[in-house]
Amino acid sequence: MAIDLTSQFIFAGSVLALLCIFASILSRRFGAPLLLVFLILGMLAGEDGPGGLIFNDFSLAFLLGNLALAIIIFDGGLGTRKSTFRVSLKPALSLATVGVFVTATITGVFAHWLLDLSWQEGLLIGAIVGSTDAAAVFGLLRTAGLNLKERAGATLEIESGSNDPMAIFLTIAMVHLLVQDSSNPGWSFLAEFVQQIGLGSIIGLAGGYLLTQLLKRLNLPSALYPLLALAGGLSVFGLANLLGGSGFLAIYLVGVWVGNAPLPYGNDIHRFHDGIAWLSQIGMFLMLGLLITPSHLPPIILPAFAIAAVLIFVARPVAVLLSLLPFRFPWREQVFVGWCGLRGAVPIILALFPSLAGMEHTAIYFELVFFVVLVSLLLQGWTIAPMARWLGIDLPPIPHDPTHLSLTVSTEQQKELLIYEMAENTPVLGMNQQQLPTMQGAQVVGIIRQGVLVEETSEQILRLNDQLLILALSDTTTSLNNSYASPRTATNQEMQSYLGTFVINPDTRLQDLSWAYGFEVREDLLDTTIADYIENKFYGKPVVGDRVQFGAVKFVVRELVKGKITVVGLKLSS
Repeated sequence: MAIDLTSQFIFAGSVLALLCIFASILSRRFGAPLLLVFLILGMLAGEDGPGGLIFNDFSLAFLLGNLALAIIIFDGGLGTRKSTFRVSLKPALSLATVGVFVTATITGVFAHWLLDLSWQEGLLIGAIVGSTDAAAVFGLLRTAGLNLKERAGATLEIESGSNDPMAIFLTIAMVHLLVQDSSNPGWSFLAEFVQQIGLGSIIGLAGGYLLTQLLKRLNLPSALYPLLALAGGLSVFGLANLLGGSGFLAIYLVGVWVGNAPLPYGNDIHRFHDGIAWLSQIGMFLMLGLLITPSHLPPIILPAFAIAAVLIFVARPVAVLLSLLPFRFPWREQVFVGWCGLRGAVPIILALFPSLAGMEHTAIYFELVFFVVLVSLLLQGWTIAPMARWLGIDLPPIPHDPTHLSLTVSTEQQKELLIYEMAENTPVLGMNQQQLPTMQGAQVVGIIRQGVLVEETSEQILRLNDQLLILALSDTTTSLNNSYASPRTATNQEMQSYLGTFVINPDTRLQDLSWAYGFEVREDLLDTTIADYIENKFYGKPVVGDRVQFGAVKFVVRELVKGKITVVGLKLSS
């Protein structure tokens, strides 16, 4: 009998997972948020739906939800490039702390007034829905096929991966305040916050370094490297939680550290975790859909809708405005970041805290927050792509020519074997070895011509379609790419339309450009280069797609190297 029941659960779970995978095809076709589809499928499988499955174990849901979130946030960290910190780290951290606090306060005060709750209960609701959700943001930005400007996209991803500690801290603090009286709650709140952030950061950074060293030095079968990365990340997550720190912040930092290190089988690690993160999202949202009983929702629809409206249209925009004020974000990107305050699994899981603490009326908290998340996924999730295009911050797909391949070589000094194919626009085409640009720590290994390794490489001139092999230190690859790789070219019409049909030298003076294209420039700017002007306009942190306009002429950043503009596009307004 027990075997039959187990088989039924396995069969039902696998069928639901298959339905979710097939639903992703329809989701892309109709533009529906994929996480919303998973949530609805879970509700249909639940006790009020055709599936009739009864699942009301909040403790098990809390355990599985935390595990799934940890895996999703780890994958998000793996995909976060260190280079994006230049323009996004400080704004994201401001949103993850000040932004969450402001959002929770405004929403909590409104809930206190609307529902006639005590101010502690109102602020508890605000704290629960105060943070954006990593699963929702990572999932929707990627499945929507958006190629956002780096400043906005990276800010959203870093914020969603790092703002959970603040929301968890506020939620736990309000639960403690409601459950037990404290003579001096201010100091205990501050101590809890410092402990969460401080321990989470220290354990995450230390764990990330140690895990990276293990992945570099251990000699394992290739299939075990992704598993070691996952087990190591979850170990750091669990340790941080046991010591009173933020496990979510810790595992995100581990993911960032591992994701930015040159590792053996690094591509396998990324592919494995992309798949396991998808499985975690499917399982978590199905489970949360099973937890809810739709027939209990009608009494709370109107108040929940009102709270969602205040959260989306008032609290989040005000929080974004205040958080990003010191960083002078362009207004279009502020609007988009404000609109992308997506709520998902995190608020629903935080809504389980009152139940786990033994508070009264916990079902109301859960159902209210669930409906707020539903509105967020429906309204914001469904419109995120059109909003990005309307605001002009969605870049066309950037064509990447296959300019080089790399293979990590594990040594005491991390090295890579780089293979550059000689195309017509490769800078070193026609040179011999003595003429090649030199780089400390790099050496030419050989030349492959028509599939055969050429002898006496030093006397050979590089020909079209030759492949040049170079062994170099990993931290010199960017400089080598600039010298040896074929430059990227925007070949499609859409890319040229966005970034400009013509390319100009970034060191060209505005005076020379004004003479050539017939626009006026202030006298104090005549000797300023177009690159310096754009960099000053965006406070020293430009990104690809940033643009400035003089009359009918637009200048657009096309390429950057180490934060410096290397290519500027020119577009004439029609």
